[in-house]
Amino acid sequence: MITASRALRSARTMATLLFGLVLTMSAAACSTTTALAPYAAATQGDPRFDNTFRHEFAEIDGVRMHYVTGGSGTPVVLIHGWPQTWYGWWPIMPALAEHHTVYAIDLPGLGDNTGTPTGYDKATLARYIHTLIAEQLGIRDARVIGHDFGAAVAFQYAAQFPADTARLGYLDLPLPGPALDAATYRTLSWHIAFHSQRRVPEEVVGDDVREYLALFYPQVSFGGTAFGGTSDRSPFTEADITEFARTYGRPETLSAGFELYRSLDKDVQDTLAAPATAVPTLLMTAQGQLDAVRATVSPRLTNIVAAVDVPRAGHWLVEENPEFVTAELQRFLG
Repeated sequence: MITASRALRSARTMATLLFGLVLTMSAAACSTTTALAPYAAATQGDPRFDNTFRHEFAEIDGVRMHYVTGGSGTPVVLIHGWPQTWYGWWPIMPALAEHHTVYAIDLPGLGDNTGTPTGYDKATLARYIHTLIAEQLGIRDARVIGHDFGAAVAFQYAAQFPADTARLGYLDLPLPGPALDAATYRTLSWHIAFHSQRRVPEEVVGDDVREYLALFYPQVSFGGTAFGGTSDRSPFTEADITEFARTYGRPETLSAGFELYRSLDKDVQDTLAAPATAVPTLLMTAQGQLDAVRATVSPRLTNIVAAVDVPRAGHWLVEENPEFVTAELQRFLG
């Protein structure tokens, strides 16, 4: 016979079990719905991002393209190089967003994009970005700023679509083209020749992507070995390197990055075929490199309205002297 007290205890036990089950299910549901996407981890909890920027995706010719946008005002498109992603612009994005609508784009095949573009030559990549910016987003007056290989993409954007390009920022890249053929380009640095090889860099780097990037960044920093110095200082934090390694650690993305180098012959052909562009241009380079870079770009960029080298900066202009770069861009963009 079950007494009233035993029945009450059983009811309480059952209620406790049910309550615990509900809490467990609720916690599981919350963890599922609020799980942080990998692409959002680098800026998690940063009010500068949360209050202004957001991640977006768009389908472009078989590639799901990722970009970060925010701010208000005239549109500014930021195109990164190797081995970076949209996040390479982060040190200056909040300041630019005060007066401009910023679009920081992952190059097709890189970053948090998925799918494979039809080519890694800079003319093809420029067409992907133009389809996103001009056709899908309807922006026909873009201020296009590129760094490293992103600068060659930005040049191709302006050359192919001058009517849709209000201004061009060209940051620290000798332009493959009439003044610099592909064979000569590969002699400029060991890493250009190495990355241009088929399969070899993938096999050598393998699973050690983070270590490889961490060793590479200081070499082309101010005072690094690429500029004749001995410094091993990196302008990137451990968190920065982790973020870049997160995407380049995927084998398909690592290979896509090397394809940027393997397309140099095609890039030269495309530059030779491209018309010179009169889009107003800002040229910025590492300290001491302005004349050398200008000699390679001037045959195709005929309206360089401002040209500066960045004090105490090697190749990583944005990371090494963000205040100077921001001021020059703001002056140029108006």
